[in-house]
Amino acid sequence: MSEFEENVRKALATPQNQGEMQDADSVGTVGSPDCGDMLRMWLKFTEKDGKKVIDRATFQSFGCQTAIAVASMATELLKGKTIEQARALSAQELSGELGALPPMKIHCGQLVEGALRNALDGSVASTPSTMPTLSDAMKQPSGKVKLNFQNPPTAD
Repeated sequence: MSEFEENVRKALATPQNQGEMQDADSVGTVGSPDCGDMLRMWLKFTEKDGKKVIDRATFQSFGCQTAIAVASMATELLKGKTIEQARALSAQELSGELGALPPMKIHCGQLVEGALRNALDGSVASTPSTMPTLSDAMKQPSGKVKLNFQNPPTAD
């Protein structure tokens, strides 16, 4: 088992911040029921030193184990970050202690990055009774979601 696979296994044994956040300030959803990978991220903000910072982040995912592990790492990494700092994080950085994502798993990091950016772009969370669950969203026909795949950075 590779170090990456071992790190994913450990992250999945005790995923952090998994589940809906009822009092979220913002929510972002990315993915497509057509391919089966969907991720929703909830953010709760607070003010610290005159700046809006992420107090809590949670997620819900329908996807592979790597996407769940990256989302778990990302929600921990986001605590205390300003919106600008969070927006500057790359998919690779969001994977935290998992390490570099293998080429065939880069889309998992991009899924998490997309949900975060969607939430940071100001999607105000609906009340829980009017917002469809991620499971319900999977069942509804959806429009196309554009994922931008980027080449990983190369070492110089």
